[in-house]
Amino acid sequence: MQNFKGKWALVTGASAGIGVALARELARQGANLVLTARRRERLEGLAAELEGQGTEVRLVIADLNDPAAPQQIYDATRAAGISVDILINNAGLGQFGAFYESPVEQEMSQVRVNCEAMVRLSRLFVPHMVERRLGWVLVVASNASFQPVPYISTYAATKAFDRFFALGLAEEVARFGVKVTALCPGPTESEFFDVARAGVFKRRGMQSAEEVARLGLSALARGRRTLVPNFSARFTAFLVRFLPVGLITYFVEKSARRALPSA
Repeated sequence: MQNFKGKWALVTGASAGIGVALARELARQGANLVLTARRRERLEGLAAELEGQGTEVRLVIADLNDPAAPQQIYDATRAAGISVDILINNAGLGQFGAFYESPVEQEMSQVRVNCEAMVRLSRLFVPHMVERRLGWVLVVASNASFQPVPYISTYAATKAFDRFFALGLAEEVARFGVKVTALCPGPTESEFFDVARAGVFKRRGMQSAEEVARLGLSALARGRRTLVPNFSARFTAFLVRFLPVGLITYFVEKSARRALPSA
């Protein structure tokens, strides 16, 4: 990761969980940071911490649920004269519950943030990487991207989109010296499960966000196309390739349904 030293990295969803861990790890590797998220106070706290350690940090307060946010972020970096060499598409959200009962806006927000904003940001920043023949793009997908998951159906589908997008883009831009990695964490210690009300998917011995960030950035630096950083999640991702999808969804649905508020 020594190649990250002195480069500008943009981290979305940098106010919590894996996003914070990615920002800290990039700072440790000598990168400068553009941090973006909705929550100003959290970003300012993280910026103060990293600046105190000698990292140059810029903040862009933006809500990626707003279709105009990616352009706002891009314009802010260009106005500051910053060339982003490392794009970390980390922002994402999910929600546990029955699809037929959930607010439609809740479902569409997952599509906008997890998919649309990620594609828009990539389309804005990747052309400059191709032009410079240098760049790195990390797309934070999920172990949920390897199979449909009842009661987080939209979330799992958006993460499958993210993973396939990253794999396709990686092949397109490899000849220009741009590396793209799909990071697919399993259950990770973060506020995600509480915010998404998806505690049913928590596991014992969950991986720390710091370890996920370190392994993910190491894989990105090496040009690895996909990384599932947790052994049990890696085994699950391997196993589901040999099982009928209907069998997987049947048992997941049966287990998860018991955790529904109306169950």
